[in-house]
Amino acid sequence: MYPVIFRIGEFEVTSFGLLVGVAALVAIYLFIRELARSALPSNAVDAGIAGVLGGLAGAKLLWTLEFMGEQPVTDLLFSRGGLSWFGGLLGGVGTGLWMLWRRRVPLVRALAAAAPALAVGHAIGRIGCFMVGDDYGRPSNLPWAVAFPEGLPPTDVPVHPTQLYEAFALGVIAWALLRWRRQARPDAVVLGRYFVLAGSTRFAIEFIRVNLRVVGPLTVAHLLSFALIVVGAVMIVRARPRHLS
Repeated sequence: MYPVIFRIGEFEVTSFGLLVGVAALVAIYLFIRELARSALPSNAVDAGIAGVLGGLAGAKLLWTLEFMGEQPVTDLLFSRGGLSWFGGLLGGVGTGLWMLWRRRVPLVRALAAAAPALAVGHAIGRIGCFMVGDDYGRPSNLPWAVAFPEGLPPTDVPVHPTQLYEAFALGVIAWALLRWRRQARPDAVVLGRYFVLAGSTRFAIEFIRVNLRVVGPLTVAHLLSFALIVVGAVMIVRARPRHLS
């Protein structure tokens, strides 16, 4: 792991921050390209930029709320890692929806165009989590298990690199979303599949993540993932063509 790329005096450029920046740039590029594919107005990209900012704020705030009993709030807010995917999803989508509404852009069409960008950006961000040793899994004796002696928190015990598991799965999801969009699948189906696949991925990985269990073996992320899966499934079912009998 390489938590810090370089330092200029007391200023640190972290691998996490660098990859979050790369993720934002790549996601916005993909969003612009998919907006053109959907014949949506180019100014809808403002929603993508607003979504990036809102997503980062939401991700950091929700992560801080989750762990505020373990460290001082200021330490959590300014730590080199620590982002909640669900906080990012809620903050990013919420901010993006507000901007799309202001620009009078069709919401489902725009969100379907954004889905591949969201998956790719999330995947790159998870690689950043791996680089700083954040959001890792439970102890493991598998050959690819990794110790994070400078992680958040540090561990000398090899653990599941769940960040890489999720990054790989999201890369496959992004590829599938782009393929479905090129096949002109309905926007609601593409968006619903994104919700189902991303939610299912997180739901499965959460069983080997180090997180507080709140309902039996389930964490808050499990519950939010399940809700996302349900929303996606409803969208897919409602988008099916209805044939007259």
